[in-house]
Amino acid sequence: MPKILIIGDGQLARMLHTEAIELGLSLRVLANSPTESAAAICGDVILGDYHDEATVKAAATGVDVITFEHEHVPAHIIDNLIRDGYNVQPHGDALIHAQDKLVMRRALRNAGAPVPPFAPIDSTDDARAFWEAMDGAVCLKARTGGYDGKGVWFPDSLDELEQLVAEQLDHNTPLMAEKKVHLNRELSALIARSPRGEVRCWDIAETNQDGGVCRWAQAPAANVDAEKIETFATGIAETLDVTGVLAVELFDTDEGIFVNELAMRPHNTGHWTQNGATTSQFEQHLRAVANLPLGSTDMTCAHAVMANILGGDTTWDHDLGERIATVWRSYPDAKIHLYGKQHRPGRKLGHINLTGSDPIAVRADALAAAHYIAHGHWPA
Repeated sequence: MPKILIIGDGQLARMLHTEAIELGLSLRVLANSPTESAAAICGDVILGDYHDEATVKAAATGVDVITFEHEHVPAHIIDNLIRDGYNVQPHGDALIHAQDKLVMRRALRNAGAPVPPFAPIDSTDDARAFWEAMDGAVCLKARTGGYDGKGVWFPDSLDELEQLVAEQLDHNTPLMAEKKVHLNRELSALIARSPRGEVRCWDIAETNQDGGVCRWAQAPAANVDAEKIETFATGIAETLDVTGVLAVELFDTDEGIFVNELAMRPHNTGHWTQNGATTSQFEQHLRAVANLPLGSTDMTCAHAVMANILGGDTTWDHDLGERIATVWRSYPDAKIHLYGKQHRPGRKLGHINLTGSDPIAVRADALAAAHYIAHGHWPA
């Protein structure tokens, strides 16, 4: 069976590792620290900086496939790995669309995918022109590096926009702007594609974000044209030649569905698949990058909900076992996935998956359970 290198040491690599064990795959992790989420449980860990090409190549010695749990590996390192004969999945020509939002927007527009109006912002003059064209409905974004709401700004005035642009350009932050849309809800389309072109789609999920951080994801989303969304999501994967899992984050607006972001790896909005689908996103990503046959993505329940456990303002470790026991007494079917992270307010420390027949009740239960583990008391 193939040996796979995961570049990244967080919870996604951790959950890929546990799936690799069940599949009989050998997995190695390139980690910054032995105490990080994945490094703490993986037996084959290389410590080093993924920004250093020699370190990455040393970690890749003897592996069959290189893949990622994040999009931050410098593009020139990925290109050099491929040039030197390493099997990188997804490859750099695809991954750049998850690394640079402007490159992504242009490619999606050229492919006919629905995107809001956008423009590169290289000066305050560019910002002023876009503000006037959008009648003040502007979202400013860092083209690279942003996540969980970071690197995104919603200026209330032209003066504020120009000040933001000047400050960010002074820090050499590449920028773009897009039209701020009226958001009804957010959706996530999750698909997997192998190098041989085999594709599988999971049910569309509705997601909820607070301050740019995902709070919950629920499948299947109600009142969506799932076939239409799956068709253009599959088209994106094929056009960009994505391999592995692709998450297509979507805005559901009064003007229709728009693509917001792409992630070419397992994604927070797909964690429900661990306990709500025949094949989880983590197993499927490993199958896909190893070019193995893909598994069924059928749901195994009527409704599945993932609720993130976000660090609260209470002590985390000393009574964690007691909190888990209390949750299980109330919700014995709750599946609790913890990441082994140090507590910090607002940090993703784990998540809870629940399934059931009533979509409203199962979401309320999952959120209550996640709140109890995070805070040590039930929500008011």
